[in-house]
This record gives sequence, C-alpha cells and structure tokens, in this order.
Amino acid sequence: MTTRATRGPRRRTVVALAVILAVLAAFVVRLVDIQVVSATEHVDDSLHVGKLGTTKTLYGDRGTIVDASGVTLASSMKVYDAQLSPSLIVEVEEDEKNPPKLPWNEAADKIAEIIGQDADELRTAVAANLEADPHSQYYLLKNGLSTEKYLELRDLGLVYLDMIPRETRVYPNGAVAGNVVGFVDSAGQGQAGVEQLETSCLAPTNGEHSYLRSTTGVIIPGSDRTVEAQDGGTVQLTINSDLQWYLQQMMTEEAQAQGAKAATAVVVEVKTGKIRAAAEWPSLDPNDLNASNPDDWGTKVFTRTFEPGSTYKAVTAATLIEEGAVDDSTTVSASSRETFPNGAMVNDAFVHGAYEYTLAGALIDSSNVALSKFGTMVDPQTRYDYLQKFGVGEKTINFPREEGGSLHPVSKWDSQSLYTTTFGQYFTVTAPQVASVYQTIANGGEKIDLSLIESCTLPDGTVVKPEAPEREQIVSEATADKVARMIENVAVQGGLAERVEVPGYRIGIKTGTAEVPDGHGDYKSGIYFTSMVGFAPVDDPEYVVIVTLDEPTRITSSAATAAGFQKAMTQVLKTYRVSPSTEPMDELLPKFK
Repeated sequence: MTTRATRGPRRRTVVALAVILAVLAAFVVRLVDIQVVSATEHVDDSLHVGKLGTTKTLYGDRGTIVDASGVTLASSMKVYDAQLSPSLIVEVEEDEKNPPKLPWNEAADKIAEIIGQDADELRTAVAANLEADPHSQYYLLKNGLSTEKYLELRDLGLVYLDMIPRETRVYPNGAVAGNVVGFVDSAGQGQAGVEQLETSCLAPTNGEHSYLRSTTGVIIPGSDRTVEAQDGGTVQLTINSDLQWYLQQMMTEEAQAQGAKAATAVVVEVKTGKIRAAAEWPSLDPNDLNASNPDDWGTKVFTRTFEPGSTYKAVTAATLIEEGAVDDSTTVSASSRETFPNGAMVNDAFVHGAYEYTLAGALIDSSNVALSKFGTMVDPQTRYDYLQKFGVGEKTINFPREEGGSLHPVSKWDSQSLYTTTFGQYFTVTAPQVASVYQTIANGGEKIDLSLIESCTLPDGTVVKPEAPEREQIVSEATADKVARMIENVAVQGGLAERVEVPGYRIGIKTGTAEVPDGHGDYKSGIYFTSMVGFAPVDDPEYVVIVTLDEPTRITSSAATAAGFQKAMTQVLKTYRVSPSTEPMDELLPKFK
C-alpha cells in the first residue's frame, strides 16, 4: 500500500523526469531546426562569421560569335591565376598532429617546375611576403596558366594553393570582320561592335561555391554548397566570313593603290535586308588592339558619314516619278555651268553646251545642273519627305556608335542647298544607308530594315530570333522599276561602262563624288569621298554592293572605285552562285530629246 509519505517523492521524481524530457525535446526540436529545417540559412550565416567561411565566385564563359555558316569569330578560353596563402602554409607546416603529406620545401620545387620559376626564388619571395605581413593570405604565383598547368597544380593537393579561373577572349580569324565583331576589356565586358551590341546574349551568369573549413583547411561536412555558373549564348551574324575576308583584302589593295585614307565595302541581300559583308580598311585585329590606331578600333562602315553626292540622284528621280512630276517625255535644258534665278550657281563635272536632257540622261551623265532643274519640279518639303522615307537621318541597325547622318529641315535650306539637295549635298549618310536606298529600288520599292544579327542561341539550346525587320513600301513597284532601268543605263551608257561590266550579268550602278567638308564651313579643294553603289542581276536583283574610298589621291573622282566595285560584285555573285541574267536588257533609254 502506498502511503502519503511515499507518494510525495515519487511524484517529484516523475515531475522532474517530465521536465528533463521536455527540455531534451526542446533541444531535439531546436537541433532539427538548426541541422535540417534552417540548415542552409545557418550555413550561409556562418560563412560570414570569423575566418572559417569561404565563398568563391564560379565564372561562366562569355558566349561565342559565329558567322552565317557557324564559323567562329570570337570565343572564350579559360585560363587560371595561381596564388598562395603564405599564412596558411605556416599553419599547415606547424600542425604536428596532421603533418602535410608534401612539405613546403618539396611543394615549392614542384610548383616552380610546373609554372616555370626558380624554386629558391619562390621560397625566398614567400618568406619575404610573410616577413612583411605574418598574416598574409595572398601571394601571386602566376597569371594566365593553361588548363594543363592548372590540373598539374591541382593534383598536388595543397590547401594553401588557389587557382582563380578567368576567361580570355580569342578571335580565331584575327582581323576578319574584326571591326564589326569588336572587343572586350580586361573584365570581359564588350567595348565595341557585336561584343557590345549583343551583351545580353553573350554575357555569362556567375555562380558560387561556398563552404566552411576547419583551422587545418578541411571542409566541414554539410557546409559545401554550389550554384553552377551559366555560360553566355551564341550570337550568329548574317556575315559571310569568306566573302568578308576577300573584300577586306581586295579593298586594302584598292585603297593603297589609290592612296586613300580608308575604304569600305558593304553587301546587302535585296530580298531580306541582311548584311552579308561589312569590310573596311584599316582593319582591326581584336587579338592585338595595340597593333591598330585607336581611331580604327570601331567601324567606319557605321560611323563615317559623308555627303553622298550623285548616288542620291536616284532618290530625286524616284521622288519625281512617284509624284507624277515627270514622264518619259519630260526634258530640261542644261549646260555645264548655270546661275539660277535666286543667285545659286551649279556646275557639272565636265564642260558641255546646252543639252536637252531626259531624266535618264541626267542620271547617265550625272548632270548636277539638270538634276537641279528636274528636282525643283516638286516642292522642297516633298523632296525632304522622300529623303527621310529613304532613311536619311536614321540609324540602320543601332550599331554601337552608329551615326544616323544629318538631314536639315527645309527651313534651313538656303538658295544654294535648294538645288544641291537634288544631287546629294547638304545632308550626310553612311554606307549602309546608301545600300538601303538601292535595296529599296532593287526590291520593287519596298524598304526592308537592314539586319546583322541572325540569332542568339541560349545555353539550353533555345534559339532566339530578332524581331522580323520592318518593311515599308516607299515608292510603287512601277516607279522602282523605272529607276532601276535608268540605273542599268548608267552602267551601260556611262563613262565607266567597260570598267564595271560583270560578264553574263545585267547590273545597275550609280557613282558618287562627294566634296569633303574642311571643318570651317567650306570644302577641301580637290579632295573627295568617292563611292559606287549598284545591284545585280537587274532582271532579278539579289545583292546590293557599295564600295567607298576616303580621299583617294591617285584618281580623285568616283572612277577610283570602279575596279573595287567590279571585283566586289563579281565575287558576291560567285560566292552565292547567282545564275547569270536570262532576260535581255530593254532598249537603251535616250539621253537627250
């Protein structure tokens, strides 16, 4: 029988046991919370407490740039910067309980052999580092080690040896499309060209590797966490690198032969607006920036603006025809030098008497005087509107540092520019803008925005295409066909007919000999920016080609570009295996009435 006296101690024992069990349960709950439920949070916190937490950034590789056929133009190669922690070397060497498998003296011999240094010099340098700072955690061994060297060092198993991976940019084709591809800085950030334009596709997403370690450098179980890095995507261009290489070599030769300051060649696909080549001289090899003048680190194709001159007489012709201001019978009387009623004076490039020019004849002879008279058959605002519709003043693809050219409002046109705007003066353009005009004419009056980027392929294989280029009917197909026929007659009846002929193909061309501003409100005397633009085959247009020479000195007129244009167009037609013309040319247009 249990008495009152015995029940009291037993009850106290039960209560005490219950309290103990409750406390233990609380500890277990808290332990589960720490070790399981909130483990990640606590590990993350611990990484930032004391010197035991380590977090390393894992670097992804920058994406690749390839041409239209997948040829690599830019890629990344991983290299490693090796470094030591001198203070950790001391800790490891002084740990009597866990002596290192490879003592420092022996380790220094192996490290030095791998990285190509003297072992004694390495030991001396590390000792000096420690003498200067006994707590030093950093001594640079060598930068830019290959993956092979990295693996050899890693296999030594030294806790005080760290190798930081980084990428270095490589351009396998050197200067081929170098000005278009661009380059990156030491931090891997795009600074020019496609490297800058397509940063969103090319840039990698860095990851992270974090862990806790004991004082001997051993990683504490359960603390090791990794978020993998994501490499950048692959940018595919519309550029054909083989054609690009040829045009760069050829235009280099042409520029040097003509004593020009610079040269460009641009190829555009008529039915798509895709840029198939954007060549220039001087060129840039992104592997070696210091070998080029900093002025050539960008691309003159998209940044060099110039008054287009006679190449824009085709725009004046299209404006007149579309507005119904002229027909096949319309003529003007023009001599080689005339003063207009408002006092403006206009000259032609050659001396001649008064000719009764047709519009086609004015284009064939490239008569500034005749175009001035034809052009004023429509009001200035209408001409301004058509120049704007054809793209003057607007960038083509928003390339880094691209210029859009200038187009002054009609209110700023004076007595002289009222006429000079009919033949390509008092406004500026870039070579791609000129190519766009002729793409529009060759494409039945439909303007297709130019493009350079084919796609971005993400690391997971997803292919992202740019938005479809905008299309706009600038002039009717009938108008475009009439202008195209006039341009073909320029190629056949003009003074450069024999020099630009491409056997088997009907081509249309227009030349431009633009005066160069002297920076003081006037033009340089006898100095010109010359160009030639055209398309082929005229019976089924496929490609537009424009070549330019900046201030040629041997032949200063647009004739300087004839050889370059002929070679460029011939190579383009060969490269894309364009069938020769099958339809004969229409009868020649009359120049005079």
